[in-house]
Amino acid sequence: MAARSSSFRRRWLVPIAVLTVLAQVLFWGLYAFDHASHDSAHGSSFARYLDFDPNNITDATSSLAGMNAAVFGIVITVVSIIVQLSAERYTGVARMFLNDRVNLAVAAYYVVSCVVGVWLSVTLKHDYVPYWTLFAMICATTGSLVLMGPYFGYVFRFLEPMNIVARIRKEAVSTAARGSSEERPEACSDAQAATIAAMEELTDITSNSISGKDKIIASGAVDALKDFTIEYVHHKRHAAARWFQIGPGIRENPDFVAMDPESLADLEERRTWVEWKVLRQYLGIYNESLSEMRDINYLIAIDTRYIAEAAGEAEDSELLELCVRFMNSYLRATLNARDVRTAYNLLNQYRLLVESMLRHGHSKAALEGVKHMAYYGHVSFDMKLTFVTETIAYDVSALCQYANELASSEEDAMLRQFLELDRPLRVSAQEGALLGVRKAQVKLAAYYLMRGLEDKARLISEDMDHEPKERLASIRSALEHVTSKDFWEIIDRGRNFEYMPPAQRACLATFFGWLNIGSDSTALS
Repeated sequence: MAARSSSFRRRWLVPIAVLTVLAQVLFWGLYAFDHASHDSAHGSSFARYLDFDPNNITDATSSLAGMNAAVFGIVITVVSIIVQLSAERYTGVARMFLNDRVNLAVAAYYVVSCVVGVWLSVTLKHDYVPYWTLFAMICATTGSLVLMGPYFGYVFRFLEPMNIVARIRKEAVSTAARGSSEERPEACSDAQAATIAAMEELTDITSNSISGKDKIIASGAVDALKDFTIEYVHHKRHAAARWFQIGPGIRENPDFVAMDPESLADLEERRTWVEWKVLRQYLGIYNESLSEMRDINYLIAIDTRYIAEAAGEAEDSELLELCVRFMNSYLRATLNARDVRTAYNLLNQYRLLVESMLRHGHSKAALEGVKHMAYYGHVSFDMKLTFVTETIAYDVSALCQYANELASSEEDAMLRQFLELDRPLRVSAQEGALLGVRKAQVKLAAYYLMRGLEDKARLISEDMDHEPKERLASIRSALEHVTSKDFWEIIDRGRNFEYMPPAQRACLATFFGWLNIGSDSTALS
């Protein structure tokens, strides 16, 4: 409230006051000088100013109404052009503009001033002047002139793309909150339709911005969908049961029409049609961005993780599962596009999401996430995207380590999944992928040894017992020579995959000793 009051003063009161005072000071200074320069029996300059002559002010009074109408015409012309240009790029701008209270108040001010001026123009008599009415009209005309500057500034700010995005999000949250508590079927259906329309407006803005290579606006619209969803999750727990039924106002929406009736029924039962719609919009944007603006793909992955974390905190397991399914869909689309860089960034967010699940006690959901990651590790290997497979290996290794730190009940199951990751690789000629997975497994074994968990490290050692000695020696040499956590290029993850803290790295000797691999990269006798 304080910030809004400060903004109102800065953008409206201060400019209007400054312009009015400057004009008044200039006028009254000159008028007082003229008054003082002549002998006058009128007393003060203000008294003389108000001594209107009915025979001489008729034209001036009539021109006040014309002045207001002319200023109103200028304002309407300028504003109409700006709104039309914005409406061609962003849907719903004209509706938002016409529903805005400030725009309506300014238009009403000009219309009322014009009407009062017209009525005032016929009130003058040869022996009578309505002094205070005329003076009030002069002040109103002054206000209409002074108001133009701040109002033009307001219109330009109103139509800034990021402000349009913020306004759509705010209206969507308000509509969803109001509609979710409605018991009347018609009102609930109308609110559902308005909520869907707001989502699609934000999607349109994103798509247009991607086509125009405007990353800032596209990112803002994607974030707005995330912000809306997180706020909605907080309102959702108080929603009426009717809200979660897909009403007639949205049942014909293309995204819902294309769905199988059973799937629609599942959305209603799981109470996730709103979030499904948002994530469905994300998936469409994600596919579009793969060939146009890959940074948006990364942002969508980040925002989906934020939504999933909000679901985890709200104990909304259905939404959490839905977010994981869409993360899987992003990853599938990325692999189909053979976009290794985007997959690398997406997997970073996937790992952070699973870590969040573990942190909030959703261990079973975290295990499912690890299983999905292992599956896509095999898929990427079959597609000969070996770096993606290696990335998944290091991420799953990190998750097993994190599960151990949290004493998760699913740690052993995660470890088993991790050890199965390289099974298909062993019969393949793609040595690079196998080496990457094995290095990740060795890192985890060294961590277990550092924590005194020899039994878990032994499991990894036994899994490697039949590996060629030359391969194991190569792995040991490579891991022991990585002493800096910083990669030699700038990366989002911030740490070299193969780096281990000194205490963990020191445990390599014990692990490879079990496998008879010496520090000089030769097999021990």
